[in-house]
Amino acid sequence: MTADVATQTARLIALGVHDLAGLTATAFADLVPDAPEGDCVLVVSPSLLPAADLAPLLTKGDLPGFVVTDLTDLADFVPIEGETVPDAPLYWITEVERGDEMANWTPDEALPAIRERQRVPLTVSEGISWLLQEPQRLERGRCFMTIASRKPKATGLDARTPAIWISNGTGRDGRERMGAPKVGWCWAGNRHTWLGFASAASRVS
Repeated sequence: MTADVATQTARLIALGVHDLAGLTATAFADLVPDAPEGDCVLVVSPSLLPAADLAPLLTKGDLPGFVVTDLTDLADFVPIEGETVPDAPLYWITEVERGDEMANWTPDEALPAIRERQRVPLTVSEGISWLLQEPQRLERGRCFMTIASRKPKATGLDARTPAIWISNGTGRDGRERMGAPKVGWCWAGNRHTWLGFASAASRVS
């Protein structure tokens, strides 16, 4: 169960989200909409703060999060066709699930299954926002893709799908980042036994 409105707002202020957005704490709090019924998570929209600026606020133990070096175009990953994201700097997602039962599925397989359940796949900003409130939801071997975010191309979509997992400290990540939250990407047609597909019941502004 996620925390109440005041606690979630205070959490984002304590992390410095308001400073990064160029707002006072009071002005930031004034942007928070009324919460819907049930379990919900406050989302920082990319219109207020890009996902790449939110990612370093993620934590696992005492390690900050990061975006992989070959995802410099993260801001170009926008909601896919059929996903309506509220036109608001802050909004809510409800009844979030990590989607562990879809581990080892491809994104192309998971998207219709999520929609068939009348749920919405998370965007990368929504996934990060969830983990800012509940960092314990990111567990080794139990991480997730955020398949509502894709990068449009002249024809179709870029083949990459953003995902959030825990770094092994290999390659360009650097050994010092072993165990840190990592915003990376996977191919839309690939399977990973350790990545589920996060989704919510709804988006509410």
